[in-house]
Amino acid sequence: MTKNALHITNGNALTDYLRELDFTEEILTWQEILCEGPTIPKIDSKEFFDLRREFLKTYYNIEVNEKELQKELVKLDHIEQYDEINLWFEYDLFCHINLLGVINLLHQKEIKKPLYLICSGRIKGENSLKGLAELSSGQLKAHYANKVLLTQEDIDLAIALWRTYCGKDHNILKPYIVTKSSFKYMSNCLKAHLKRFPDQKSGLGTIEGNILKIINENDIKSLNHLLLYCLNYQGYYGYGDLQLERKIEKLALFYSVEDDGVKLTRKGHEALLKQHNFASEINNDMDYGGVNRLAYQFNVEENKLIKTIKNVD
Repeated sequence: MTKNALHITNGNALTDYLRELDFTEEILTWQEILCEGPTIPKIDSKEFFDLRREFLKTYYNIEVNEKELQKELVKLDHIEQYDEINLWFEYDLFCHINLLGVINLLHQKEIKKPLYLICSGRIKGENSLKGLAELSSGQLKAHYANKVLLTQEDIDLAIALWRTYCGKDHNILKPYIVTKSSFKYMSNCLKAHLKRFPDQKSGLGTIEGNILKIINENDIKSLNHLLLYCLNYQGYYGYGDLQLERKIEKLALFYSVEDDGVKLTRKGHEALLKQHNFASEINNDMDYGGVNRLAYQFNVEENKLIKTIKNVD
């Protein structure tokens, strides 16, 4: 291991795991959910942190620990002592939007050290995609040994994607879906992102539709049971408990909790059959970067976002 490397991880679980494996270099733990809530391009600014603090408090009742945040970020103020930076982020949308944010923060701070990506996902011999903290010690060390040096083209791509994500037209992301880069899961994540917006026929995003399918196709005993299913069968989203609990709560009009389990209501079946657009009834007004999800709907036939009628200029 390089003695003068800075590791930036995707959360406490991985940081603790690396420490258990005797990674003794400095670790910056990135704890954000940039895939939800408003963002602006300039991360290294008071406006950005104020925006995020207000969002996390309003939507998730999370109080940002300013001292802990600054304790982590100050590590970037002594970058001269490191020869390289290792970015530990996973295959999903949650991690990839955070990764874009981190790369842009490094760019904005004019940090020009070599950047290496350690990204988990498909593992030979296993069916499901794996997070970094889910890997065995041998698998994790193998990932580290095979880390990928990001090219200037990769970094420029991350900068462009972040600026677009913070902008008002997320259809601009579409051409990047077929852009070749060292981010092998970026295409999947961009596709998943666009389908977070309400479907033009049902008003449900892909993940909301999947939650209703889980209820319809399985014997769900309770909302906790439903949450476990959602955590395990969410594809490329990578949402955590709090995010999925909020989504399940927003879908309450589509199911009922009965003695024999969780069942779809009539509206739930109508939503699955796309018989009515329920976007306004769900009223999930989450911002994704620079766009509110209710401002657009996803048109499957055209494979792009269409402005919601009331938001058309």
